[in-house]
Amino acid sequence: MARITIPDILRKKEEGKKIIMLTAYDYPFAKIVDEAGMDIVLVGDSLGMVVQGRDTTLSVTMEEMLYHTRMVTSAVKNALVIADMPFLSNQMGVSETIKNAGRFLKEARAAGVKLEGGVMVADQIRALVRAEIPVMAHVGMTPQSIHRFGGYKVQGKEKRTALKILEDATAVEEAGAFAVVLEAVPMAVARSITGRLKIPTIGIGAGAHCDGQVLVLYDLLGLFEKFMPKFAKQYANLRTTASQAIRRYKEEVESGKFPTKDESYP
Repeated sequence: MARITIPDILRKKEEGKKIIMLTAYDYPFAKIVDEAGMDIVLVGDSLGMVVQGRDTTLSVTMEEMLYHTRMVTSAVKNALVIADMPFLSNQMGVSETIKNAGRFLKEARAAGVKLEGGVMVADQIRALVRAEIPVMAHVGMTPQSIHRFGGYKVQGKEKRTALKILEDATAVEEAGAFAVVLEAVPMAVARSITGRLKIPTIGIGAGAHCDGQVLVLYDLLGLFEKFMPKFAKQYANLRTTASQAIRRYKEEVESGKFPTKDESYP
């Protein structure tokens, strides 16, 4: 299978084919995700919550994101790998944004980066695109703005806020983003935005009318127990499976059932 490229992603919208994106944070899961046929693998700063156990994504650093992105790109052979720009990596001016984003391509071999924000980050997106760094945008509920929003809340319920999300989505398209994530917005708003934009929309809690969908891998697999967003369908409960396996190992060591001759050298 040939490596998926940004023109392939754009073509999917033109042809009415759904784009499937999933997060991954390490080599083993990235390999599984890629082999399952994902179009895009996102190394999300959500790792701050689902891997590091923090309450928000805000404390994730550039070095941590680069570390996890390197693991993912080592595993992925087919999908397009996009890395999240962590908090304060693109808020300190255009030159700092280019420097940080470029590290994901040079050092971690990602194909592009994802920036949260709309109108306010349009200048950064333009600069990155001019520097040949592909950008996926992210509007609606942006987790790095959690304190301004007062928590993880649906955005765009009122006409004024819905129009603001449309303005943001239009701004990032005009700035040169190749796709935009719509997070936690009413499905009617997402449908309207999807119909207006030429670039693909990828929804997470934005209904079925987006051009594609993304989920956090650990939500999908039942590995994150702190809370389950309404939009996160659980397709497996690996936390229970893992717990049972570990308890069985403990019991077999205690009872002398492990190791046997089969697990020992003569």
